[in-house]
Amino acid sequence: MNKKHFWGIAVVLLISLGVLYVDLKDTPVSQLRQAMNNVNVGALLLVFLLMLLSYVFEASILAVLAQRPGEPKRSKWSFLRIPIIQALFNAITPMSTGGQPSQLAAMVQMGIEGGRATSLLLMKFIIYQIVVFLAYVVTIITGFHMVATKFAGLAFFIAIGFLIHVSSIIFLLAILFAYNWTKKAADWLMNWLAKIINPQRVEGWRTATMAKIDTFYTESQKLKREKKKLVLSAVLTVLQLLCFYSIPFMVLVTLRVPADWVSVTQMNIMIIMFMAIIPIPGASGGAEYSFQTLFASFISSKGALVFGMFLWRFVTYFFGMILGIFGWIFKPKKVTSSAKD
Repeated sequence: MNKKHFWGIAVVLLISLGVLYVDLKDTPVSQLRQAMNNVNVGALLLVFLLMLLSYVFEASILAVLAQRPGEPKRSKWSFLRIPIIQALFNAITPMSTGGQPSQLAAMVQMGIEGGRATSLLLMKFIIYQIVVFLAYVVTIITGFHMVATKFAGLAFFIAIGFLIHVSSIIFLLAILFAYNWTKKAADWLMNWLAKIINPQRVEGWRTATMAKIDTFYTESQKLKREKKKLVLSAVLTVLQLLCFYSIPFMVLVTLRVPADWVSVTQMNIMIIMFMAIIPIPGASGGAEYSFQTLFASFISSKGALVFGMFLWRFVTYFFGMILGIFGWIFKPKKVTSSAKD
């Protein structure tokens, strides 16, 4: 990690401490104490277990995709450290931009050649985006009315986050099923941009965009040929997301707050959509605000709401950062492969 990353950690901590101060200042100590004394310890352990399982399933996806004849056996730790390192760099970079490069670095450290590591990460990305897209669509259809009627302001930002994700998946699907048309459309867009922006800069964008389209198409074709890997990875992705999306519900169970899993999970998915458009490391501030806004309908006590919000934030955010720091420090044995694609 470089100095920029440490600045990211500092920004996250300062904003989170600021939110904590504001919340605690207006929260009766007696309510906080009551919420802590009322904790269901078994459910609390399950909250952390769900987060760990989501990392395990994500690591398993990469392990499945990496399998091929002649591939050397690598330790479980070498795969497990990839998602936790991603969690660390997602948390400390704006819009989670550091996640993908950090995964690539972790895979190279374990002995996977850079080009193949990029290929595996692209395959994983394709599967993840498709599964997440389906989850978002189902959630918007079945649960958006609940937010729109109660929280009109927040609903607007959730809709923007959804549109961003939809645009991304449409672009990816266009590459998959209309490769030539997508390249022509991208080329037309760059020609148009060159009329209003520095042509040399646009030319750099054109080269990078065309290269990414070609790479994505090549990797998607590889994935389509490996149907067993595709199906198993998709199932593991569903399990990964189910664990992650279920954490807020288990937080409510920890606080002994009666709630419906479907409603709470819908709320959580919409919070994640909202967080995607906040250009601050870890969506700090916005994440806490959206959680409190949405989950106030489930939790009547201010103390329980604040305690639940910071428990959720610690497990889904700071817990991953802590694990990621250990993952970055303790590198696995490098095992290189002589097999070729």
